[in-house]
Amino acid sequence: MSKDAGPHGAGARASADTADSARAPRYPSFGAGLPAGREPMAPPPPQASARFPDSPPTVGRGLRSTAVPRQPHHRPGTGDADTLDRTSPAPDPGPPSAPPRPAASAYPLPDPALSWSATSPAHAGMTGEVPVRQASQTTQTTQTTQTTQTASMWPRRATARGQAVAAAVCLVLGIGLIGGAVTGSYLSGDSEEAGRRTGFAAGRDLWHSVPVDQLFPPVVKGTGAGPGEADRIWTRIAVAPDSGCKDAFDPLLRKVLAPVGCERLLRATYTDATQSHVTTVGLLFTKADPAGMTVLARRFERERLDRRTDLMPLPYAAKGTAAEDFGKQQRAAWAISVLTDAPVVVYAVSGWADGRAVDDPQPAADALESGATTAPAQSGLGHEAQGLADRAERGLRKAVGNDDDTANREHAS
Repeated sequence: MSKDAGPHGAGARASADTADSARAPRYPSFGAGLPAGREPMAPPPPQASARFPDSPPTVGRGLRSTAVPRQPHHRPGTGDADTLDRTSPAPDPGPPSAPPRPAASAYPLPDPALSWSATSPAHAGMTGEVPVRQASQTTQTTQTTQTTQTASMWPRRATARGQAVAAAVCLVLGIGLIGGAVTGSYLSGDSEEAGRRTGFAAGRDLWHSVPVDQLFPPVVKGTGAGPGEADRIWTRIAVAPDSGCKDAFDPLLRKVLAPVGCERLLRATYTDATQSHVTTVGLLFTKADPAGMTVLARRFERERLDRRTDLMPLPYAAKGTAAEDFGKQQRAAWAISVLTDAPVVVYAVSGWADGRAVDDPQPAADALESGATTAPAQSGLGHEAQGLADRAERGLRKAVGNDDDTANREHAS
């Protein structure tokens, strides 16, 4: 104790303190309390979540980001922070150490089972490893696929069988319907043909079996038969005796009608309500069969023989009537119709009752055209000829029907 208090003791302590200060570091807080010969440890790196957050970003999801708590400035050592020299510059910590590399499981590799070409379901979990199908799994999958394909073939076979049966049924029904239609058409055609032949044969005898007033009524009403659809009334003023066709037609028309022959010719002359027009109506009963009448009708239609002025019929000019002066030069309009359901040619020819000559006669069909400006068209003589010819044809068909009904009633009684 006394030795320390002496002057030599004080000088020894001062020398020891100087030596210790030379060995001690400049900043006593770094390495304080460490054993001799050991270097101080580097500062620990920041936590992983500070640089690479483990949770996904929350931007745009309505969540507020959590700030990383501020880390306290801590240096290794056991010295008191108050004893540090705050006026000294901070030591250079050196370059920051690299952050720890994340483990491989943090960034998993894409699972091949989730690719577009994968056929097996995705495995639970994503480890980055390519799954390998075991032999037992392959066999089981193959068996399942074969079983599914086999099971799916049964409905297809059943559907195909049902379609074949339906097609066969439709084919049979179609053949039956077609056969029935053909048979019905054949029978109907036979029935129509038989009725046509019966009517055709009955029409041949009408000239002597039907009263004249039925073929040529004393008064004929033509509703809407005049110009502008005006009504017409014609009165019969003369009936020619039944006769042959000698001198009844011009030579050229007689030549055209020669193929069908002439059985009998019936004629009657009418006048209108004002007695200014006269019209002769004729019914030529031929000797032809249906085929012969069809040929003649087609020729008239094909060659338009009913429009030729050199084939106009002749009028019947009865003495002492309004038609007394009705001759060849007074013919103004005419109409000719060749029937195919009866051996009859129906015609009509009209003119003025005062005996005036006509320089430009016109077929009735042309005189009826809208805008026709010829004298026969403007005077209505075309309507006279066509109207009386149409009603004579209707009366003839009606007579054929009445004759059949009478025959049927007599046969039934």
